[in-house]
Parts: sequence; C-alpha cells; structure tokens
Amino acid sequence: TMLVRDKKSFALGFIMFIIFIGILIVMSCPFFEGRDAFEAADNLFNSIAKGSSYKIPTLKIKANKFEGTEVNWVINLNNIFAPELTKKILTTAEAQVSSENGNLKIKGDLGEIASMALKDAESMYFDKEKEISEKYGTSGKSALFAWWKVLKEGKDILKREKKVDQSSFIEHVVKKAIEPAYNFYGITPEKASSKIGTIIFLLIFYVAYTVWWGFSLFFLFQGLGFVLEAGEKEEM
Repeated sequence: TMLVRDKKSFALGFIMFIIFIGILIVMSCPFFEGRDAFEAADNLFNSIAKGSSYKIPTLKIKANKFEGTEVNWVINLNNIFAPELTKKILTTAEAQVSSENGNLKIKGDLGEIASMALKDAESMYFDKEKEISEKYGTSGKSALFAWWKVLKEGKDILKREKKVDQSSFIEHVVKKAIEPAYNFYGITPEKASSKIGTIIFLLIFYVAYTVWWGFSLFFLFQGLGFVLEAGEKEEM
C-alpha cells in the first residue's frame, strides 16, 4: 500500500492530475470542426506558415529580368523525375528538350522556364490543381515534383558554371515557390495578424497547462513524502 504522509498535498496533486487528464481527453476528441485540438492547432500554424510564405509575385518580377538568358542543361535521366512529364512541363515553357545517351538535353530561356514553374506553383498554392491536371494530364504534386527535380539539377549546373545570380534565383524559385506550394497544398493560407488572439491564447494555454502538470506531480510526490532537499555544502 501507498503511504500518504501529507494528505492535503496528495489530495491537491491528485485533483490537479485528474483535471489535467480530463482536459487531455477533451483535447483528444474531434470537437474542433472534426479535428482534435492537436490537429486543429497544427492546421492553424500550417495556415499561418503558408500565409507568410507567399513570395511568388516577387519571384515573378525577378523572372522577367532573366528573359533572354539562354540555358543549356545536360542532366542524367536518373536524376530526373518522370522524364516524359519533365519534357512536357519544359516544352510548355518553350524549351527544346531531347533525350540522348541517357541524358536529358534542355535548351531554353531561363526567364520563361522560371515563369512557367512559378505559374504552376501559384496554381497549387491556391489549390487550383485542375489547371495543372488539364495542362499536363497528371496530378499537381507530380508536376511540382518534376519541376523541383529538374530545377535543382539546373541550379547545380549554373553553380558549376559560376553563374551565381542565375543559380541563386533558381534556388529561390525552388525553396520559396515550389516547395511551399507542394508542402502546403490543401491548406488555407492565413495571416498571423488575423489570428493573433487565438495564437496568444494557445501560447498562454500551453505554458499554463505544462506548469499545471508540473505542480500536480509536485504535490503528489510531496504527499507521498518525496521532498527535494539541498545537499550539505562541504567546507575545506
């Protein structure tokens, strides 16, 4: 049997523990538009992250500056996702694409290639996958992944050619447009300012809930006679 040395502390700790578990059970139920509290919070922060990651308009302006800049890329087919789809997306950007000796040869305009990639990324960012599936006959995510693979390879080629500005621009297209559009597809973008009250509440709740758990354990152990004491300092 458990030996309770301080019934008052133990009772307080036990009540706090039960309340903690009760709140945890409620949070685990789908009471938040069909989601539990953890999924709802995760969705909220993903929405805010998506809202703050919309950089496509700025990248479109930069893409215009690279119109007329010719690229000649030779990429091993093993480093390309779905070669036929990759040919299709690049051809839509008016690039000349051919397969030869296990490589994909690409000749085109850097600005036009980037602009088409950004256009597809924007379609997916705003959940308009139909625009892409009608254009390429595939899923939006497949098209974006094809862009992601070929542009990363193109960026590396430009880097080896010491074309720093071009390489850096393509890297930004990949990281600030393709990746957010792919990762946040299906999530509604939100501005942090529009949800500031909810964000503050969640942060305060998280801290309070964590502290509550800590004190419930503290009082339980205190009631059982487990007390932390400072050790004696040895003097020389």
